[in-house]
Parts: sequence; C-alpha cells; structure tokens
Amino acid sequence: MDGGASELREAHRLTGHGDRVWALAWNPAPGPGSGPVLASCSGDKTVRIWKRAPDGAWQCSDVLEDTHNRTVRSCAWSPNGKMLATGSFDATTAVWEYKGGDFECGHENEVKSVSWSPSGSLLATCSRDKTAWIWEVLPGNEFECASVLTGHTQDVKMVQWHPVLDILVSVSYDNTIRVWADDGDDEWHCVQTLTEANNCGHSSTVWALSFNFKGDRMVTCSDDQTLKIWDTSADLSQPKTGEGHESWQHLSTLTGYHGRTIFSAHWSSEDIIASGAGDDAICLFTEEKSTMVERPSYRLILKKEKAHVMDINSVRWCPQDPRLLASASDDGMVKLWELRGNVLD
Repeated sequence: MDGGASELREAHRLTGHGDRVWALAWNPAPGPGSGPVLASCSGDKTVRIWKRAPDGAWQCSDVLEDTHNRTVRSCAWSPNGKMLATGSFDATTAVWEYKGGDFECGHENEVKSVSWSPSGSLLATCSRDKTAWIWEVLPGNEFECASVLTGHTQDVKMVQWHPVLDILVSVSYDNTIRVWADDGDDEWHCVQTLTEANNCGHSSTVWALSFNFKGDRMVTCSDDQTLKIWDTSADLSQPKTGEGHESWQHLSTLTGYHGRTIFSAHWSSEDIIASGAGDDAICLFTEEKSTMVERPSYRLILKKEKAHVMDINSVRWCPQDPRLLASASDDGMVKLWELRGNVLD
C-alpha cells in the first residue's frame, strides 16, 4: 500500500449471472442525460446490461439471451454506443441494437474476443482457430468479411483496435503479440510480431492488451505473471497509412505483483493501469514521474487482495467516471470499485 493515501473501495455488487463472468464493456456513449451503462457476459450464455439509477443504485435493465447456446466470452460496444457485439464459444458473433437484430459470422471455432475500430466501420473477431477476422460494417448493419488474418500458431485470445489508428493488435496462446495494418489497398498484413526472443516479450500465453488514452503506449498481460508496457514512435496524426506501425518497443516489465496468471489489464483516461488475475487480486499502477529515473517506469499504487473469491477475468475503467472500476470473476459477480485518494501525486 502506497503510504495509505489511496483506497479501492467496493461500492456495488451486481448479481444475477448464473455462471462465471468473462468480460465487461462500458458503453462509451450512453446518450445525453444517461448515466454509465455496463455490459457483462457470462458462461450462463447471457449478456446483462447494467445502468445506474438517479438514486445511485445499479440495476440490470436488460438480459440478452436465447441467441448464443454456449458461453458468451466477449462483448464490445460500438464507438457511438448504439450497438453491442458479443462473441461466443458457439462460434458465432452477434450484434445487438436496442431494437434487436444479430448476425452470425464465419469462425469455425470458439470466438474469444470482439473489438470495434475507432470509426465504428470495422469489427474484429478472433478465435481458437488461430485466426482473426476483420468485418466491414455495410449499410443496413450488414457485415462482410474484409480480411482473415493468419499467422498466429495457436488460439488467439484477444483483438483490440488502436484508439486513433486503423491498427489491430492480437495476442495469443503462442506467446506473441501481433500488429496488423492495412497497406492502403484494403489488404491487411502483420507488420510486427513482438516475441520473447526478439522484443523482451512474454514467455507464456498473452491474455489481453489495452492502449492508453493517447495511443502511444500499450500494456499486455500474460500467463507468465507479468505486465509489459510498450511504446510506439508512430506518428499518431497520420491515421490512414500503414507507415511506422511496426515501431512498438518494450519499455518496462512489471513483475512480482501477481502470484498467478494475469487475465486482464486496462488503462484509464487518467493513465492508471488496472490488472486482474488468477490470484483474486486487483493491482493499480501509474507512471513514476520522478526526474531521477532515466526512462519511464511504473510503480504500484495499491494492491487489493481478495477483491473476488475466485479468478478475476476482466477489469474495466468507466469512461465517464475515470475513478470507477468494474471487475468480473469466476465467482459470478460483477463488482464496482471507487478509487479514492491522491493516487497521482
């Protein structure tokens, strides 16, 4: 604990799922006058939508069910907040609008992750079949496969679009991180592979990644019980070209903070990294601002032991309230945490 100044206080418990909760997604644009909206997906084959009432209480407003017939592994809101994509072990992806409607996609195996591009015009999915797919959103909310990305040699655990650029990053059971870019002719290629041998990468399965708000840093987490921070020298003002996107470099390794696999990491708009792991703990980190340090390094703000009674699968900061953190666990629970104190001093 860092001087006792910071505290992660449990504010709410959201109960209702009948199985482990795999993933969480905050709606980036819940609409004028609306409070934060959170989606959670579970082994119980459902997605739940949670909303904060005017009195501050949280309620489940919708249960999305009867579409997936196996575990719902991933969920992601479109940038305009109007559509929710879900990926399931039943090998389908569904897209939900408030008025309903879905589509199926072509993975042959379990879908592990879904992510929307910054413009909302592309949707990425990935699967145990070692591929990632990029889908183009057509008029009438039709979806067409624009590219199938091959190169990983094992199960792809997560795909995530860069917050500014049309760059996709995938992480895998094969211990690698791959960066994908469009060559300008709608052909997608792997422009960089981050490995243990060549780039100080991970030595075991990479479970998740998250970008910082600006998009010049990335954090990845792994079965090797480390978090790794990556930095890019790409020109973020040039979103349309594939130039320079192979420029991610290892900056820092955070090790010794979790005692088991780190399943989730998420970067807040205030530059705080949250991690959740198989040791049932949540850790928070921030960049060390000391002038004594030659290169950027990160320090632990606090560690919340026994945040859940089982593995933590997902941690997500709320975009509307950057001190509000949601966590999801094998214990079937979603918890909301308030970060208090002078954490950035």
